[in-house]
Parts: sequence; C-alpha cells; structure tokens
Amino acid sequence: MNKPEELTALLASSERIVAFTGAGISTLSGIPDFRGKDGVFSKKFKGYDVEEIHEINFFRKHPEIFYEYAKDFIYNLADRQPNIVHSTLAEMQKRKKLGTIYTQNIDGLHQRAGSLCVREFHGSMNSHHCLNCNAAYGYAEIVPTVRNNQVPYCRNCGGLIKPDIVFFGECLDNELLDSAFIEMEQAELLLVLGSSLTVPPAANLPIATHYGGGKIVIVNRQPTMLDRYAFLKFDDLKEVFAAIEQWLAQTA
Repeated sequence: MNKPEELTALLASSERIVAFTGAGISTLSGIPDFRGKDGVFSKKFKGYDVEEIHEINFFRKHPEIFYEYAKDFIYNLADRQPNIVHSTLAEMQKRKKLGTIYTQNIDGLHQRAGSLCVREFHGSMNSHHCLNCNAAYGYAEIVPTVRNNQVPYCRNCGGLIKPDIVFFGECLDNELLDSAFIEMEQAELLLVLGSSLTVPPAANLPIATHYGGGKIVIVNRQPTMLDRYAFLKFDDLKEVFAAIEQWLAQTA
C-alpha cells in the first residue's frame, strides 16, 4: 500500500507535472459521479437509462427529459463548492508546481477554485448556444428557465438551446486531444485523479506519459485500466490531498 508521503516526495522532485481529473474529484463537493457503484449511469430516469439521456440524438428528440433530469444535477451548481482537491490543485498551479489541468468534468469547480490553466475535454456548462441560429447564452441566463421546469428556447429564433457540453454521439475537439497527448507525453509526472478511465478518447491519453518515460500516479476509488502502469496508486482522494495541502503549507 502506497503512502501519501511517497507522493509528496515525488511532487517535490518533479518539474513537469500535469493533472487529469474526472468526476470522482467532485463527489467531495456533493456531485455524484457517473460510473461509480452508485453513479448516475447506474440509475434510470422516467424509464430511460441516464446514459441514454446524455446522447445527442435523444436530446434533440426529448429535450424536456434531459432538462428535467439535469435540473437537479447540473443546474444547481451554485449550491456546490470547490473542495480540497480543487483548491489544492489551484494552489499548486499558483506555486508553479502544476501545469495544465485536463478535466473530463463540466462543473467549472476548478476555475471557481482559482485554477487558470484548465482544458475541458467534455465542454462546460458555463455556455450554451441555439442549435438553429447559434446565438450564445450564459449559464446564469438558462438556470431560471430550467429550474422553472421549462425547456430553454432561443429568444431570437425560437430554436432549441443546448449546453456546450459534449454529448454521446458528438466529437471531442481534435486540437484539444492533440495538445493533451503532447503535454502528457512530455510530462515527468501525471496525476490521474477521480477518473475511471473508461470513456475514450480522453481516457486513452494518460498512457502517453508512461510511453514518454514519465510516471503516472492514480488516485481513484475503483480500479482503472491503467493501474498496472501506475508508479503510485491510492484510493482516497481526501487523504491524499490533505497530505499534499500539508506539504504545500510546509514549503510555503
């Protein structure tokens, strides 16, 4: 069993450090993950698999189902606060001990914690657009409509408004994937945090660090397909980041 002190020693001796984060880190903020034991994809809503509700064709046909489901899942983010993982990663960036944070999350908690260099594989809830005329809308503009059990439609043309997140059936940004691969391949240390590493293509990227000669550290409660490549492996995010927070305080 690895000890958090092994990780802080590794952080102290490493220079090119990159983070890859998944839904597991936001569970400490009260946001359920997707593929954990009680993750949202293990449930049904209105008789539909929740994973199906996140498909783009389903959204176009049944936006009322998506927005009714999302009302209490991603349209209440003002009630969620960054946790020790978000704040500690932000502090590491501030101290130049961490480069880019690549995240699968759409909740914006990294930015709210103070991180400035964040790349979001699956988009963000912070912006929305009309599928007809492409008019842009902010998250705060859409929340009241959804919270009032209504589907948001464009005030300019009446078209359906979609959050700027990547649904199943949509493609990720190739430029983002390419830059992530290059940075992870060149990383001396990659922190994989709270991700089950099961959703390609983003989940396939961390192995680039291994083949580039760097070290991978995985902190995730469930096993991942890259565990055998991990230099260190932990399952308790809170314990690990309490140790990192303490290490940062001692080196201030």
